[in-house]
Amino acid sequence: QVQLVESGGGLVQPGGSLRLSCAATGFTFSNYFMRWYRRAPGKERELVANITPRGNDIYYADSVKGRFTISRDNDKNTVYLRMNTLKPEDTAVYYCNAWRFGGDYWGQGTQVTVSS
Repeated sequence: QVQLVESGGGLVQPGGSLRLSCAATGFTFSNYFMRWYRRAPGKERELVANITPRGNDIYYADSVKGRFTISRDNDKNTVYLRMNTLKPEDTAVYYCNAWRFGGDYWGQGTQVTVSS
């Protein structure tokens, strides 16, 4: 059974940091592009970051470039999102996604709230 389980969300003050984790089971993790998306209240879903199966190519949305870092551990079947210098506009539900041709899996999401 395919599962993506996110963790690490919460409430943080502006300027703070969080690290999200997404643990994958039920598929060959190392064959998949791994992505973090977010959906803020009243906004469209946004691709935040993408990492290729071997981790050799990474994409970031302009809104998070220089502040967020995506990484993966194929031995642990886990993808991470390190978020630094958080801003109120980063408040959203963050979703983990695993994608390749023929496969597209989603986690349940984890809430990140940036507020003083």
